[in-house]
Amino acid sequence: MALHISMSFFNQKIGIDLGTANTLVFLPKKGIVLNEPSVVAVSEQDKKILAVGAEAKEMIGRTPGSIIAYRPMKDGVIADYRVTEAMLRYFIDKALGRWNIFKPEVMVSVPAGITSTERRAVIEAAIKAGAKSAYVVKEPILAAIGAGIPIHEARGHMVVDIGGGTTDVAVISLGGIVTSTSVKCAGNRIDAAISDYIKKTFNLAIGDKTAEDIKINIGSAIPLEQELSMMIKGRDFITGLPRSTELKTNEVVKAISKELRDMIKAMKDVLQETPPELASDIIDYGIIMTGGTSMLRNFPELVFRRTGVKAKLADDALYCVAKGTGIALDHLETYKKSIISKR
Repeated sequence: MALHISMSFFNQKIGIDLGTANTLVFLPKKGIVLNEPSVVAVSEQDKKILAVGAEAKEMIGRTPGSIIAYRPMKDGVIADYRVTEAMLRYFIDKALGRWNIFKPEVMVSVPAGITSTERRAVIEAAIKAGAKSAYVVKEPILAAIGAGIPIHEARGHMVVDIGGGTTDVAVISLGGIVTSTSVKCAGNRIDAAISDYIKKTFNLAIGDKTAEDIKINIGSAIPLEQELSMMIKGRDFITGLPRSTELKTNEVVKAISKELRDMIKAMKDVLQETPPELASDIIDYGIIMTGGTSMLRNFPELVFRRTGVKAKLADDALYCVAKGTGIALDHLETYKKSIISKR
């Protein structure tokens, strides 16, 4: 018995959903052990890393000039290699405990439209951050596995994974991606559109965090008859003084309509390239939506109105990709086809 425990201890596996906005860490048998923002605070003088994750996000927009809080992942891919590596090391250490001496096997999710160079960067960052071996898998596949879709059947399933940086759309059949696209328009773009709208309409400057709160609290993909409203506080552009104003749901709908259009267009593009047999499967089963941004009020309804295909939000939409990494790690052999590995 003792031997069995120590063997499983040597062979540790970690799944990482490396997102533009949040990074989730999954340990088999334990579930999601970490869910923190993909943010790193760096001091400007000596480029030292001061804080990672939740602690660093608190600093965004509130730091003195000598500290920069920034996101090393841009649109789902690594924008700053050194900082991403430090961030990965922090997440791996935090998930496994400080005193862990064995190197884990790590599986990382990547957007469907990633280039081979970007893929190599993710693998190398994981190995340098302390992984024994690293595997990368495309997000739609992991989202599908995590949402409980039987991806190995000869049936078409359409998955839309909308996170902070990218919208990944894919049709999956027989364990592989038949057609897919990845657009760099997702949650962060929606936040930016809300900020822009408030700037133009109310002459008010708001921060990223406020924009995100507006989206979550009163945002919707389609206009509502009974609107929600929220007081927003920011800085007046003209007087330079703090001011607050009231914002309603349908104004947010108007503000983000272009971004939603871009996401729907990506779905339509994939549907147009789907072979007819699989298209008929998709009509039967509908579109499965995963990722944080797909939790925007009434988003599935908008997808249905625009594409004519019913859409539904997966259970635990936020955690599908992370759960998928865990399941795929447990059954590496089964999912070999869709996994790119590097020792």
